[in-house]
Amino acid sequence: MTSKNGNWRSTGCILCSINCGLEVQTDGRRITRVRGDRAHPGSRGYLCEKPQALDRYQNGRDRLRAPLRRRPDGSFEEVSWDTAITEVAARLAEIRDTVGGDKIFYYGGGAQGNHLGGAYGRATRATLGSVYTSNALAQEKTGEFWVDGKLYGRPRCHTSGDFEHAEVAVFVGKNPWQSHGFPRARAVLRAIAKDPARSLIVIDPRRTETAALADIHLQVRPGGDAFLLAALLAVLVEEDLLAHAFLDQHCADGEEVLGELATVPIADYCARADVDETLVRTAARRIAAAESVSVLEDLGIQQAPHSTLNSYLEKLLYLLTGNFGKRGAMNIHSRFASLGGGGGGGQAGRPRTSPVGGHPIITGLIPCNVIADEILTDHPDRFRAMVVESSNPAHSLADSQRMREALRALDFVVVIDVAMSETAREADYVLAASSQYEKWECTFFNLEFPENVAHLRRPLFEPLPETLPEPEIHARLVRALGGLDGLDLAPLRAAADKGLDHFAMAFAMAAQSEPRLMALAPVVLYETLGPTLPEGAATAAVVWGLAQTCAQGFSDSLRRAGLDGAGPVQGNALFRALLDAPSGLVFTVDDYEQTWRRIDYPDGRVHLTVPALMDELRGLRAEPAPAADDDFPLILAAGERRSSTANTLYRDPAWRKERVDDALRVSPADAARLGLQDGQRARLTTRRGAAEVRVTISDTLRPGHVTLPNGQGLSYPGDDGRVVSLGVAPNELTDSRDRDPLAGTPWHKHVRARLDPIA
Repeated sequence: MTSKNGNWRSTGCILCSINCGLEVQTDGRRITRVRGDRAHPGSRGYLCEKPQALDRYQNGRDRLRAPLRRRPDGSFEEVSWDTAITEVAARLAEIRDTVGGDKIFYYGGGAQGNHLGGAYGRATRATLGSVYTSNALAQEKTGEFWVDGKLYGRPRCHTSGDFEHAEVAVFVGKNPWQSHGFPRARAVLRAIAKDPARSLIVIDPRRTETAALADIHLQVRPGGDAFLLAALLAVLVEEDLLAHAFLDQHCADGEEVLGELATVPIADYCARADVDETLVRTAARRIAAAESVSVLEDLGIQQAPHSTLNSYLEKLLYLLTGNFGKRGAMNIHSRFASLGGGGGGGQAGRPRTSPVGGHPIITGLIPCNVIADEILTDHPDRFRAMVVESSNPAHSLADSQRMREALRALDFVVVIDVAMSETAREADYVLAASSQYEKWECTFFNLEFPENVAHLRRPLFEPLPETLPEPEIHARLVRALGGLDGLDLAPLRAAADKGLDHFAMAFAMAAQSEPRLMALAPVVLYETLGPTLPEGAATAAVVWGLAQTCAQGFSDSLRRAGLDGAGPVQGNALFRALLDAPSGLVFTVDDYEQTWRRIDYPDGRVHLTVPALMDELRGLRAEPAPAADDDFPLILAAGERRSSTANTLYRDPAWRKERVDDALRVSPADAARLGLQDGQRARLTTRRGAAEVRVTISDTLRPGHVTLPNGQGLSYPGDDGRVVSLGVAPNELTDSRDRDPLAGTPWHKHVRARLDPIA
């Protein structure tokens, strides 16, 4: 699969949730040139600098090249696939049959661009009876999803901003210049910044690249976001800047929260947030006066104190000003597939709390910060085994030391991944997956409105010998576990040979007569429909099932995108269109009224008061001011996005052009107080751990605030083959006990720390 005569081939970026369309040239197994794909309907040729190094992902030294089994001495040996599948299935079956499949915990299900594996993993979970799962969303977004559910009726009512048309764009704890979050982010930011009729408002403790472009930067004290957001809302109430007609027509249950906001001491809260009150009032008035406002929150408030409350207050900012269900504002988008944990195990009813600690499960996901607690106990319902797919919890979750301890305490751990990660080093078996560019792949980050885009990517290369795509791994595991025993798949295979229309009818009939079929559907589709698909697209078979579900839920939206028909006919049209669109396609088109039809409350209204958060909102008034801490006087943001720290898919440290990106950023005031020089080594200490860092002095920071980049501290084979690590792994310094009391999201952006110079 080598580019010939300079031909460019379509694929996609895998480094953030936007998954821009790419065109690449290849030479043998290497990606040699990368540019934006102008035919991609979402990114339209846009590209940031990060994908230029994609070959370091595709051909990294730590690529797994065969299944591995841990020896008694702790080292690994290569084994055949038959041996690996047989032994892994036997160990999992033993745990299922001895203590129950619900003791087998599943973590992951896809990185930024490979969600198909997670879809197939549901069949393995169903075969095992595994009902508990989690992934990175439970480190970041579950608090926001929970608030969506309270406001709009269900957590799936997720909103997206129409930033391309917004008069005012507001970013709360978000730096889209580096982390994007919507298509063509840098181009859109520049357009807003250059237009005198539009405004950019940023709430962030640091003067980020986005804040540097802003008309108003509210440089909040770290951890003070709830006070600032409450003050902004209180100004809207006090100065009667509310969208009364909108609230009367579209909202309900607002009396309690509006009454509470009317009592907020604005000046005091601005002081608590350490932001000038005049500037806060200016921002509130600009938002209220705008014809359209789009707002985007991110980890800066989702991984900080009051994180779920922050999400609630952020959403009230656009709701109280009527910026919902219209052009340039916030809308509820369609979706191609769910990113939540689902029911798991094919069982009726979903667990509502974790089995040991009773922690709330949101969108099917156990909070990441409690996973170790659900293992390191003698409770009879503790997790006993773990299946980890395309994820690295030993590095990415808070308190890596405790997570490693938890992994070692399990009876069995199997990891499915592309590279030898920190988690894989703790596993009993490591199953070598093909890379994202060696198989059909897609992402379920389909989050846009009014036009939503899906992209089914073709492989650029043949899989490395002795690696397998995740659908094949799961199919082999399900067969070895006996999941398909007693199922007659011959009729479905025969129907698939006759075409999609025949197959749709046969599958519907089979699902009615065989209750197990839907739980095992991904693998059933892979083994029946898969072999009939063109261009070796068997691993995309599950997309057919997802297309059918999408057609059931969004038929009118698909029709507006030119995908006609009804029921299975329309689902087949969507599936064929995806197979035939190497650069992706717009699969749904919505009018702005569609947002109101997606509200999941019977009255079709937004319910403004969230009772479970009112005590926390009222409690802000009595919350003591942050006390000086001589032992840990600084607030560390553990995991800042920088241009050369992308994410942990790039494990090779050599891809970074500048060493400054592995440094701890410190304000000039703190550097002077501590006697630190730029580039000097220092010791960074938290309540959980310590690390030696290199300091860079930055005037973008407030005094008392230090930031450490993400994507560091990864183990990687050096030139001599020995494993090395560059930079600091942030979660060696974080504590899993520092988390939101409701959603359990970690406070990575608010870690108490101390910095001491090293002579």
